[in-house]
Parts: sequence; structure tokens; C-alpha cells
Amino acid sequence: MPQPRPYPSDLSDARWALVEPVLTTWRSGRRAGALDIGRPPEHDLRDILNAILYVNRTGIPWRYLPHDYPPWQTAYAYFRDWQKDGIFEQLSGLLRRAVRTAAGHNPEPSACIIDAQSVKTSANVPAHSQGYDAGKKIAGRKRSIVTDTLGLLLAVLVTAAGVSDSAAGLPLLTQAAAAQPTLTKAWADSAHRTTVIDGAASLGIDVEVVTRNPATRGFTPLPRRWVAERTFGWLMLHRRLTRDYEARPDRSEAMIHIAMIDLMARRLTGENTPTWRGA
Repeated sequence: MPQPRPYPSDLSDARWALVEPVLTTWRSGRRAGALDIGRPPEHDLRDILNAILYVNRTGIPWRYLPHDYPPWQTAYAYFRDWQKDGIFEQLSGLLRRAVRTAAGHNPEPSACIIDAQSVKTSANVPAHSQGYDAGKKIAGRKRSIVTDTLGLLLAVLVTAAGVSDSAAGLPLLTQAAAAQPTLTKAWADSAHRTTVIDGAASLGIDVEVVTRNPATRGFTPLPRRWVAERTFGWLMLHRRLTRDYEARPDRSEAMIHIAMIDLMARRLTGENTPTWRGA
């Protein structure tokens, strides 16, 4: 019987080789602590990850997964467990260090960019986890990110849209500094003044505010800050992220890590990322 034709989001052999050791180690650890260790796993880890990537890329509800993937309940259960066990953050960090090394940079960054994006939410998102961003005039959630100078994700925090950039920025930068002690410099917009600057100084990070020239007309990329804006553009290639569809903010953060895992794995293997028009 011929093998089914892969979907554009499915892992190639080369990309699977990049992430397989982490997932295999996770499964071995889970099985070592299970009571029924003699029962073999029913589903292949590659098929599970392909299903998660399909949801992330296409934006479909879990229940709409094509039947040639494992059952949606199984795929979602793995997504939930991998998010809870920090597997997506682990894979993201592993691939980021590999991309930086391949680009001739040190594996661990010394500088970063902070930015935020407010997005609308779907009807299933609980009201208590949403808010209103008066500046952007968007009701929903806010994604605050820290990237390195290549635009690769270092940390992400999803909050209600009404949370100010400054209030989200300090815990986000603290999270990034804990994972990357090498950070000494950060660039941010004027919304991150005072609280973030003072807090970052205690972490050994110098925050420089990059502002727009009032005389500038039209779209002009701002020095340094454009890198994080480009990262948001990369994330928008994944339809699951065009809105926030996740009931829980931590699951929304996981979807952002998954998109970056997909992007970085493709960069390492020299594979193109299919766009909405081309896939």
C-alpha cells in the first residue's frame, strides 16, 4: 500500500532528526516511571508532532485533524504534556543555539530586543484572561517577546491585552535573563521606560529605549526594534497565531514556541517555509 502524501507542514527526515532525540528521551523517561512499562506506545512520536505542527500551521480546531494523523485526543494530550513538561521550550532553545552557531554567532546571546503585540481572541477564550489595549484598540491578549539580534525567540509571556508593556516587560526580561545569563544589553520602545530599565539594571542588563523620530512620515524600520517586529511577522505565517485560540495563556505561549521550532528547523535544513499562497 503506498504511503500517504505528506502535508506541507510535516517534518522532513532532516528536520525530524533535529528534534527526535529530545522527544525519544522524554518518552523513555515517562515509560520508566509508568506502571505498565511492557505495553509499547501506540503512536509514533513523529506522527504526533506532525499533527501538532498541522494545527499550528493551518489554525484548525483539534477536532478537525485529518484522519491520517493520530486521533485528535491523542495529539492534544501530547501537546498538553509536552507543554507542561517544558519540551517546547527545550526544543526551541536547542534549535536556537544551533541556528546561532551556524550563523557564526556565539550559542548564547549577549543582546536582545523586547516588544509586544496585541491580538484578538476567539470565542472559547475565557473572559478573565482577556483585556483591552487602549493604544491598539484591540480586545484580547498581548504577546510580549524577547528575541536575540537574529530575531530568534528567547522568552514569551502571554497576558491580557490590558496589561501594560512595562508591567509585562520586567517579568519577561527576568525570565530571559534566568535562562540566558549572558544577556547584558536590551533594546525596547518607550513603553518600557522606568520600571523595566530599573529592574533590568538589577539583572545586569542595560536597556536602551529606541524611539521614533517625530518628523518621520510613513513606515520606517526602527533601529534594532525592527528585528522583533519581523519575528511577529514570521509568527503570523502560522494561522493558529493570527488570533489567540487557546483557552489558557501558557498553551498560547506553547503555540508560539512551536511556530519558532518549525521556523528554526527549516532554517537549519535549508527548507523553505510554505506561505499561505504557496501551500
